[in-house]
Formats: sequence, structure tokens, C-alpha cells
Amino acid sequence: MTTLLDTTPASGPTLSTTLVEALRNAILGGELLPGSKLRLDELREHYDVSLSPLREALTRLVSDGLVVTTDKKGYRVAPVSADDFRQVTALRLNLEVMALAESIKRGDEKWEDALVATYHRLSRLEAVDRSGDKLPAWERAHRAFHITLFSACGMPLLLRFCNTLHDLGDRYRRLFLATNSPDRNVPAEHEAIFNAALDRDAERACEILRQHLSRTGANLLSVLPEAGTPSGQATRRSTRRRVSPAAQQ
Repeated sequence: MTTLLDTTPASGPTLSTTLVEALRNAILGGELLPGSKLRLDELREHYDVSLSPLREALTRLVSDGLVVTTDKKGYRVAPVSADDFRQVTALRLNLEVMALAESIKRGDEKWEDALVATYHRLSRLEAVDRSGDKLPAWERAHRAFHITLFSACGMPLLLRFCNTLHDLGDRYRRLFLATNSPDRNVPAEHEAIFNAALDRDAERACEILRQHLSRTGANLLSVLPEAGTPSGQATRRSTRRRVSPAAQQ
């Protein structure tokens, strides 16, 4: 059983916030599969929490697009489909490119230092095999790099949208990586975006980011179910991941 009370300091995040992150990681990591029913009693026991913070956490994940409500006041992990992923990608192509351009324009030395640090961490992990048990560390470094690129945009609402869209895109990429090898071109694209951003070449950085999102998006679309295919069934076949008792139907 995962106990969150012992890992939530009094001066730190609330229990609900800690639970949101735990559930988010379970969804993004494939422990809770797309379309699977979230049984509240099992989740309460699994995370050793009461019903109130659990419902609050699930409501926050509904607003982030990772969980959906059902007719009987229940919850399911949001399904996946090619149509949904196209929407996520289209929005990322607009909002993330906008945020990157603004960050390059507004970013100060502190932003540059943070960008150098996050890219250095990511590049070290991309220089070696990042499959298997090494993948979670790469995922964290990858997210930190992308979010740092946008962090100086000066528009909190835009940054929030970018964070949400990145998480939604992350889930699709992780499902893809469950049965496919990492893309060999990704490290070089990250390096090119990083160099262009440091050079303050917004036009070049944004164009590389567009190509990066479009190309990797096309790879993911090739394995996603089209409309009419039960997403949970298709995902179970493609990921072959093990589901925790809390996620089983």
C-alpha cells in the first residue's frame, strides 16, 4: 500500500496535491490504463487516504483532461484515440511555439541558466540507453527541459495550458514507448532547439519545435486507435503493461 501521509510534510504540498501527482504519474506511466474504471474504495485503500481528498484530486485531474466522469458519479481514466491526439498536437503546435517565442524574447540570465541545467541533465540521459527502468528518469528530465523552454513567456495562463498539453502528449508518447524503441532523432532535435534558444534565434527555435512536434506526432498516430475502436482494448494490446489492482475492472 502506498501511504501519502508520511510523505506529505506539514509545510509542504497538501495531501490533495500530493495525491494528484501520484495519480497523475500512475496515469502517465500506464499503471492506470486509458478507459479503465477508477474504483474509489480500491484507490482509497491503495493510497491510504479518505474519500474527500481523493474526490478533490480526481476533480482536478478531470480539469486537466486525464480523468473523465461517468453518468453514475464515477470516474474513468480518459480514453485515448487518434482524434484526441490530433487535437492535442494541433494545440501544442500553436501554444508551445507561442510560449517559446515569448520566452526567448523575455528570458533573462536566470532563465538561460535553468535552460542550460535542464538540457545538460537531459542530454546525459539521452547519450545512453534510456529504455526499461531508465525511462522514468528520462521522462522527468524531458519534461523539465520542455517546461523550462516556455517558463519565461511571462503569461501564467499560457504556461498552464502548455503544462497541461505536455502532460496529455506525454501519455501518448509513453504508451508508444511501451512497445517501440526511442526515436533516434529526438536527441538531435532537442540539441537544435536548445542551441537556437540560447542564440536568441526565435524563428529557428520555433521552426525546429514545430518540426519536432509534427514528426513525433506522426509516429504516434501510426499506433493509435481511430474513432470507433475501444481505446482501453486497443491500449491493452499495444502496451502489454501490468495494471495495479486499483485500476482493474
